[in-house]
Amino acid sequence: MNLVDFILHIDSHMVNIVNNFGLWTYLIMFLIIFIETGVVILPFLPGDSLIFAAMALAANPQYGLHSWLLFVIFLAAAVLGDSMNYEIGEHFGQFATENKYLSKLINKEHLHDAHLFFQKHGGKTIAIGRFIPLIRTFVPFVAGSGTMHYRTFLKFNFIGAFLWVLVCSIAGHLFGNIPAVQEHFSMIILGIILVSLVPVLITALKNRRKKRA
Repeated sequence: MNLVDFILHIDSHMVNIVNNFGLWTYLIMFLIIFIETGVVILPFLPGDSLIFAAMALAANPQYGLHSWLLFVIFLAAAVLGDSMNYEIGEHFGQFATENKYLSKLINKEHLHDAHLFFQKHGGKTIAIGRFIPLIRTFVPFVAGSGTMHYRTFLKFNFIGAFLWVLVCSIAGHLFGNIPAVQEHFSMIILGIILVSLVPVLITALKNRRKKRA
């Protein structure tokens, strides 16, 4: 099983995880969200689609998942993950980006996009960036390596995490079990990813135009 297959068919993989691991499913989902948001070299894990698929399963009584518990777990994972990412940026940001070995693990283009996004939106970037894959993993790192005070960061961190988990949870709970959605689940997930990447593409196009000008 590769990552692309896991993301595009996350609904069937989630069913397998629930059936094979039972209550350990909660820990597995916590770790995926925590690692996606907390480890700057792993921005490609399926955050939005995982929450959407998990809440779709929770809406179906046969899987025995509790929506409220999933919500709390996802919220805690998102807040704690970003907080760890902030600490990494604060204590090791400059070292990581300048070290010839560690710098190879950090996508320079995505890090640059996060810097530009942060410069444009300020503290709101922490909350807004939650809804943009790749960017959301690098924004806390940028905030930590910059001059943002942790209390300010924590406020936007919690607001962004709460809204992100809430939107993905409601969407999954309401639409995840609709027959048409289940039949085209891979296309729905791909659509979620593409729509969430639109701000990144717009920013990249604007930057190219500025460079040409």
